[in-house]
Amino acid sequence: MPEKIVYQQILDDATQVFTHGYACSEAVIYALRKNFGWDLSDDAIALSSGFPWGMGGAGCICGAVAGGVMCIGYVFGRRKPGEPVARCHQLAKEYAETVKGKMGQFCCSKFIQEFQDRNDPARKRKCTDAVMICAETAARIIVRELGLDAE
Repeated sequence: MPEKIVYQQILDDATQVFTHGYACSEAVIYALRKNFGWDLSDDAIALSSGFPWGMGGAGCICGAVAGGVMCIGYVFGRRKPGEPVARCHQLAKEYAETVKGKMGQFCCSKFIQEFQDRNDPARKRKCTDAVMICAETAARIIVRELGLDAE
């Protein structure tokens, strides 16, 4: 784990991969994995590949939101049946409420409803904002809870 987490670097990394081939959930996981130094294989990114476009186009939960929850679960979730999970649930709820307050909602189809064309550059910018909000919000919760140094 790095000595200091740099939020701007997380945002830069998430934006870079989101605009160059990764989808929203994948970009959030990639940026947090890289900047926290997590020993996660690319399988973690693959596990999130079904979330973009609101679970593959179903329009439900925003993939960026799901990616952040997955990262909180990675750090605070249980590893064995029966282990306590209340802290993870509490942090996931805090994350979801914070993200919803910033984005207005976490339903992908409603978040981007004004765009008829998925390839619209304005839609991509709005989704880039969502990726940054989700990556930073998850990072800030993780940093705080682990007592890490950050800027």
